[in-house]
Amino acid sequence: MNKTLQLVAAEDHIDNGDPKVLQLGNDADPLAIENCLQDVERIDLHFPKFTDGRAYSQAFLLRRRLGFQGDIRATGDVLIDQLVQMERTGFSSAVLKEGVDAADAQRQFDRFPRFYQGDAVQTAPHFAA
Repeated sequence: MNKTLQLVAAEDHIDNGDPKVLQLGNDADPLAIENCLQDVERIDLHFPKFTDGRAYSQAFLLRRRLGFQGDIRATGDVLIDQLVQMERTGFSSAVLKEGVDAADAQRQFDRFPRFYQGDAVQTAPHFAA
């Protein structure tokens, strides 16, 4: 199993106003929060619907440009066929919709166990390792 994306059941995702958890709207510019990241442990990026992919760009900017090392969590309309791309763009966890079986989600990672090119976290091409 090559997966590093943590799958979180909907009932286990807690938003209790913790100051170390930042909610970033999908229309927000991650570069605007650069000076606030030192105390943040998790950033929740929201997918209001599966066709709105702005959170992918936000995750990539947070990882690659801003060097954020904490948890970047996908919330909202998260579909299992998007999980592999989420991981490759910098997400480290994703909240599964209620009723989604984690075993079904795991099959996506089993289908695509490795890639030729680098990604947001592992930037070098895998053949160069």
